[in-house]
Amino acid sequence: MRFVPRLRSIQARYTMTATALLLIVLIAVSASSDLAIRYRIQDDAFSDAERVASQWSAAVRNGNMPSLIPTSTGVNLIQLVDAHGKVTGASREAWGRPPLSSIRPPANDRFQRLTDGCLVLMAIRVSPTADAPVVYAGIEEPSILRKHRLEYFFAGSALILLIFAAWMTWSVVGRTLRPVAAIRERMSEITVSDLSLRVPMPPGDDEFALLARTANQTLERLQEAVEQQRQFASTTSHELRTPIAGLRTQLEEALLYPDDVDPRETIQGALSATGRLEAIVNDLLLLARLRAADPATRELVDLGKLVTEEASAQANGVPVYVRAVPGVLVCGSQIQLIRVVNNLLSNARRHADTSVRVFVDSADGQAVVAVVDDGAGVAPADRERVFERFTRLDDGRRRDSGGSGLGLAISRDIVHSHHGTLRIEDSPRGARFVLRLPLLDAKRGEAPADDDRDVQPL
Repeated sequence: MRFVPRLRSIQARYTMTATALLLIVLIAVSASSDLAIRYRIQDDAFSDAERVASQWSAAVRNGNMPSLIPTSTGVNLIQLVDAHGKVTGASREAWGRPPLSSIRPPANDRFQRLTDGCLVLMAIRVSPTADAPVVYAGIEEPSILRKHRLEYFFAGSALILLIFAAWMTWSVVGRTLRPVAAIRERMSEITVSDLSLRVPMPPGDDEFALLARTANQTLERLQEAVEQQRQFASTTSHELRTPIAGLRTQLEEALLYPDDVDPRETIQGALSATGRLEAIVNDLLLLARLRAADPATRELVDLGKLVTEEASAQANGVPVYVRAVPGVLVCGSQIQLIRVVNNLLSNARRHADTSVRVFVDSADGQAVVAVVDDGAGVAPADRERVFERFTRLDDGRRRDSGGSGLGLAISRDIVHSHHGTLRIEDSPRGARFVLRLPLLDAKRGEAPADDDRDVQPL
C-alpha cells in the first residue's frame, strides 16, 4: 500500500525535494549552532565565575573574607557556605538567599561547574579538610538560554527560511516550466485536419527552445507527410478510376448487348484492365513498404555484373550497350537493385530512338551507374517531376499507354533506402539517368565518359 501519494507535477516534486533537503540542512545547522552558542555562553560564564571564586577562596584562606562580599565584574552572585550549609558571607545580590547550591565539591575534586535551575555556578572547596567552607560564584543564566528561547529562535528562523525557499523554488520552477505548459496547450489544439499550428518559441537557446524548435520541425514534416498522403490518395483514386471505369463499361456492354459484343474480346479487355490494376496495386504496396522503411536483406552486390545480366535479359527491341568496370561492389538488396536497373533500362528503351548505353564505374567513393538513351530527352523543368508518383509525360503516354507511372518513383525510393541518389543529368542527346550508391570498397576512379571505348552490344 502506498501511503505517500505520488506527485505528478514536476513543479510540486521539485519543490518538495528542495524543501526536504533544505529542512535537513537547516536542522543540522540549527542544532550545531544552538549547541555552539549555548556552550560558548556557558563557558564564558563559568570562566568568569571561576576567576571570582578563586579570588575569594584565596581570601578565605588568608582570613580576609568580608561578610558582605563586593562585586566588580559581571559575576554578582557570591556566597561563602560553611560545612553545615550556613551562609557566612555573600554579595549584595545573594544576601538573604539560601545557599546557591546544595552540592559540595569533594576533597579530591575541589573545583566544580554547576548548573542549578537557572543559575550558572562555580563551586570551589577552600581546602581538602572535612570542615572546609565552599565559595560559590556565578550568574543567572542568560535570558536567551532560558525556557528554550534559543531553540525557538532557530526553529522560527528555519521555518521562515523554509517557507521562503519553498515559495522561491515553486516560483522559479513554475516560471521555468511555463514554456512547457504553453507547448502542451498548443499541441492539444493541433489535429490531423489542421496541422498548420506551431508551438510558441521561448526566447534563448536553452533546452525548452530546442524542444519547441524540434516540435515545430516535426509538425512541419508531419504536415508535409499528411499533405503528400492526401495528394497521393487523390491521385491514386484518379488513376484507379480509369481502368475500373473501362472494365465496368466493357462488362456492362457485354450484359446489355450480348449479341453485339464478342465475349472473347470482352474477357481479354477485362484481363488487360485487371492486369493494369494489379500492376498499380503491386507498385503501391511496394511503395508503402519502402516508405515504411521495411528492412530488406542486405548482401554484397557486384553492380557491373548485375547490370550486364539484366541488360542481357532484355534482348529484344532497342539494343543496350554496357561498359562495366569490374569490382564495383555495393551492399544492398539485390532484388530491389534489380528492380531499379530494370526500371531504368525499360524507361530508356521506351524513349530511345536507336540504342541505350549503360556505364558502370566508381568515383569519389561511390558506385556510379549511368543509363543514357538517344531519344528526345527530358526538359530541365520536368527532371524532378518525372520521379513523382503517377507522373507520365506526353511522350511516355504516347509510347506506352499501359504503364502505371510508378516505376521511377519506386526506383528513387529504393535508392534512397540504400543511401544513394537517382537523378537526371545533362546529356548532349537524350536523357541521362545517373544512379549513385555508397561504394563498399571506396576505390577512387574517374566518372564514366560517354564514349564508345570497350562498349559491347548485348
